[in-house]
Amino acid sequence: MDKPLIFITNDDGVSAKGLRAITEAVRKIGHVVVIAPETPQSGKAHAITMYSPLHLREVHREEGLEVYACSGTPVDCVKMAFDHLLVDHFPDLTISGINHGSNSAVSVLYSGTMGAAIEASFYGRPSIGLSLLDHDTDADFSAATQYSMEIIKKVLASDMELPLCLNVNIPRGPFAKIKGIRVCRQNRGFWKETFIQRQDPRGVDYFWLTGDFYNTEPDSTDTDEWALAHDYVSIVPIQVDLTNYGQMRSLAGLFSERS
Repeated sequence: MDKPLIFITNDDGVSAKGLRAITEAVRKIGHVVVIAPETPQSGKAHAITMYSPLHLREVHREEGLEVYACSGTPVDCVKMAFDHLLVDHFPDLTISGINHGSNSAVSVLYSGTMGAAIEASFYGRPSIGLSLLDHDTDADFSAATQYSMEIIKKVLASDMELPLCLNVNIPRGPFAKIKGIRVCRQNRGFWKETFIQRQDPRGVDYFWLTGDFYNTEPDSTDTDEWALAHDYVSIVPIQVDLTNYGQMRSLAGLFSERS
C-alpha cells in the first residue's frame, strides 16, 4: 500500500457531519477505514461493551474508502479496528472526530472522542482527537478541516516518540479569524453540574444534566482554554499516566509510620 492507512472514528455517530468532513479530506492522502458508532456516544469516555454483543455493519465501500458502523462505544470501535478488522495491518494514524463541541481542559476525561484517540495510542500508533467548538449538527467544518489536515500531514511526516496522542481543539469561525496553532497544556478547572427536574405525562420524575465549566486559572496564557479564547487552535499532548508524583513522597512517609 503506497498511501498510509488511516483509521477514523468519532463519538457523534457514523452519520455526523464532522466525521464526513474529515473523511473526505483525509482520503486524498491515504487509504481510509472508518468504524464509527451506530448512534451518538458523546460522554462515553473510555467505556467498553462487555455484557452485550457488538454488531459491525458495512455502510459504504469504494476504492480507498471503507465505512462501518459499530453498535458499541467509540473505544469499542477502536478495538474492533485494531483487534479484528485491521489486525494484520495496523493503521499508520488514527483520527477521532471531528467532534461537534469542545474537548478542552477537564472535558478530555469525559470525551468519547478522546477516549477513542487514547485507546488507539495504546497500539503503538499515533492518534489525534479533533474537536470544533461548535455543537451545531450542521456546523461549518471548513476551517477545522484545513487546520486538521495541516496537523495530520505533519504528524504523518514526523518521527515523534510513541505513544503519541494529541488533543486538538479548533475555534469556531472562518479560517481568517483563526490566528494559528499553539501547543498548550491542559487547563485546570472543573464542571459544576445541575440536574433539571421535570415530570413526564405519567407524573414520573426525570432529569436533564446541564452545567458550566469553571476555569481555575483564567490568567494563564499557556493553556488550551486561553488559546481557544484568543482564536488559536490548541494542541495538547495527552499521556495516560495519572500518577500524582508530587504526593508519592508524602504518602510514603505517612504509611511508613505503620511499618
